[in-house]
Amino acid sequence: MMAVRIAVIDDHPLFREGVKRSLGEMSDFQIVGEGCTKEDAIQISRGQSPDVLLMDISMPGGGLSAISPILQLSSEQKIVMLTVSETRDDVIKALQNGAKGYVLKGVGSRALAEILRTVAAGEAYVSPELSARLLSDISALSGAPCTTDSIGELTNRECEVLNLVATGLSNKRIALKLRLHEKTVKHDVGRILAKLNVTNRTEAAMVLRDAGARELQ
Repeated sequence: MMAVRIAVIDDHPLFREGVKRSLGEMSDFQIVGEGCTKEDAIQISRGQSPDVLLMDISMPGGGLSAISPILQLSSEQKIVMLTVSETRDDVIKALQNGAKGYVLKGVGSRALAEILRTVAAGEAYVSPELSARLLSDISALSGAPCTTDSIGELTNRECEVLNLVATGLSNKRIALKLRLHEKTVKHDVGRILAKLNVTNRTEAAMVLRDAGARELQ
């Protein structure tokens, strides 16, 4: 199995070194670059093409403002924000700009490694506590369950899967929670994306959030 190539962009040297060391000690990760600014992130993405670019929000130039220029250079670049910011606007902006993951810095090294493997495999991830908060906030603003036509076309099980996708769970974890085969969940996710006319899990979660659904029945 080929190692997942990671670049770490953070303007706190001790934190950056800690992330590099913890991931570097795992045989399935390779650290291919590091930096501390928006420009570093852009240059490393251009020059090293890491599988996953792990990037802070609060750094010189701004992590959020780095996402679009990086994706303009390579639309396939996977970006995960690793930050202390729990601000709703930061989470939404990161996802809307194209980040594949949003993780809080309190995460443990093993959990972070699992998240990076998930994103490298093509899935999106948002810290569950942030996803739950976003859903709650938007539900409170809307005051009504989702009634969009596209979501209305989902089956009951697809609705269950979509709710779990929105909390940041991987197909494997959804399968365990719903007592299904992982291949079945993967098939369901594919059907959900097609019905919602979106291209990835992040966009599907945003459809649900934008609709303001508390829980689909």
